Amino acid sequence: MVNQRPTSDKVELLIDKGKYWSAVADDVLQIQADIEQMNMWSADAAEQMKITIDRDVLGSIVPSFHASNRGLTAGKISANINLGVTGTPLALTKVNVIDLLVDLNEVLSQQNIPETGRFVVLPFWATSLLKKSDLKDASLTGDGVSVMRNGRLGMIDGLTLYNSNNLAHVTDGTASCANIIAGHTNGLTFASQLVKTETLRAESTFGDIMRGLQVYGYKVIDSTALASAYVYKG
Repeated sequence: MVNQRPTSDKVELLIDKGKYWSAVADDVLQIQADIEQMNMWSADAAEQMKITIDRDVLGSIVPSFHASNRGLTAGKISANINLGVTGTPLALTKVNVIDLLVDLNEVLSQQNIPETGRFVVLPFWATSLLKKSDLKDASLTGDGVSVMRNGRLGMIDGLTLYNSNNLAHVTDGTASCANIIAGHTNGLTFASQLVKTETLRAESTFGDIMRGLQVYGYKVIDSTALASAYVYKG
């Protein structure tokens, strides 16, 4: 299968956004503490920044996916794959969770997306269902050790699996629903830069303020290379 680059008419300007963080290190606490508080807080700020940006990107891109890659009649060729839709989410259980991954992969195949480089992002509760599914039998996956023993999910049906707590969740009726995202790396572009970090004295207290500014942008550049399933834990 040929890996084609997106044509120029699909490339648009990235969505430009910025996030910042700040922390105050009190002089008294700095003297009394036996740890480098600023280093600890800056490391935590970087982690929180990553979570915030992930949540923004993963929660914003689904509406840009191709219409044949989501909904009750997904599949460019077959138009008969149920991936759930608002008002009619798909109940995900340990019995059908593997089937869903196969369906997502089929949707990508019907769009002639390259097989190498495909992925799926799952909420943690969905990966728990996978571990309770038939995958717990090592003989079914060909692995020497069951996923219940090593916790490694790796790849299923050509999709590299990722966990994330940052997928968008919404309340639909009485269900808490998530948009599972699958696709190929050609479908989305992302750029980020830490523009500036600085330290300055606080005006209202004795202490140092450390703050940083990060700008980033993202864009769906090939809507056919991304698919979504709207599901809840059944």
